[in-house]
Amino acid sequence: MTDATIDTVTITMFDTLARTFRDSHGHDHPSEEPFAVVAALLTIVDSDGASGHTIVQGDYLRESVVTDYVRPALVGRDPLRRERIWHDLYLAQRGSYGRLHDRALTFVDQALWDLAGRKLGVPVWKLVGGYRDSVPAYASTMCGDEVPGGLSSPDDYAAFAVSLVEKGYKGVKLHTWMPPVSFAPDAKIDIRACAAVREAVGPDIALMLDSNHWYSRSDALYLARELEKLDFAWMEEPMDEYSMSSYKWLQARTDMAIAGPESVEGKFRSRAEWAASGAVDMLRIGVGSAGGITPALKVCSLADAFGMDCEIHGGGPGNLAVLAGSHNSRWYEAGLLHPHLDSVTPAPHLLSVIDAIDADGLVHMPTEPGLGESIDLEYIAAHVRDER
Repeated sequence: MTDATIDTVTITMFDTLARTFRDSHGHDHPSEEPFAVVAALLTIVDSDGASGHTIVQGDYLRESVVTDYVRPALVGRDPLRRERIWHDLYLAQRGSYGRLHDRALTFVDQALWDLAGRKLGVPVWKLVGGYRDSVPAYASTMCGDEVPGGLSSPDDYAAFAVSLVEKGYKGVKLHTWMPPVSFAPDAKIDIRACAAVREAVGPDIALMLDSNHWYSRSDALYLARELEKLDFAWMEEPMDEYSMSSYKWLQARTDMAIAGPESVEGKFRSRAEWAASGAVDMLRIGVGSAGGITPALKVCSLADAFGMDCEIHGGGPGNLAVLAGSHNSRWYEAGLLHPHLDSVTPAPHLLSVIDAIDADGLVHMPTEPGLGESIDLEYIAAHVRDER
């Protein structure tokens, strides 16, 4: 193998279809019909012709970000030196004043891991350690809504949970009602939904709650104590996570397991503070909020050093790889799911979904080299909108 260097970093904008939309507070909901959107593909190619790809969500790799930060950090560098490249981008964030977002680091890091796996002919989950080749999935619902037959009532949640268990899921996580829903937030309605689901699925299904992010301490304590009675596995983000002291306060008053932080910036450094402070029972990180696979693995190791689990936020190929490389993460988060959403049919630019479960509720690691996401490059080439 030659000492290849990175030649090009390209963002390809292409036309595709979406099945979900976001409300005014950033929560996903199913659309009645698929609708046209413009998506993006990040491609990194080295001087040997090896390439790595990842689908870019959101507007985090704007042209100025790629020109000012990403290409200078990558072009001419050895693509296999991911740790050094990631660290250089991490240091560049300080002077970017928010322009070089953690999500931008995420997409670059994932594409580099994909390139390495493709170049070496190995799935990324084996490159990061290959602790396991499958992982149990829990079904993660969308937030509540006011759509009849959707997630508009405790009975809706209960019926949907039963259907998810029938599909093979051994765990269900509820995202309950949040603004702009007219009656949200309401901790008592949240608990009614949780109680309805527990009664519907029985005692052997793991249940979790991700509630409103800005409840008061008293509401969060009410939720925690009621969830203890319902034997929930854990609770996430009932309060603003920038108030770590509020979570320490909650921990001192309940036996309910608390997972976090999810949305706090700071990557592994902020998680170290949460672990050391005793603010949570288990750490939580996602590849998107960590800035990539590289730092997410650090958080899993950090949790391991404290004897803690580290539950992974969100799905997708990067998070699946991290789960394969970590023994102290118990679940894959499949979602977000809704009664009116087809989660089995892939988007037009994908050949298949990466996280289909088997009859036992397990997601199996991909066998293809790289991240294993089945991107349809021919479809994208036929629907190019722009390239930069």
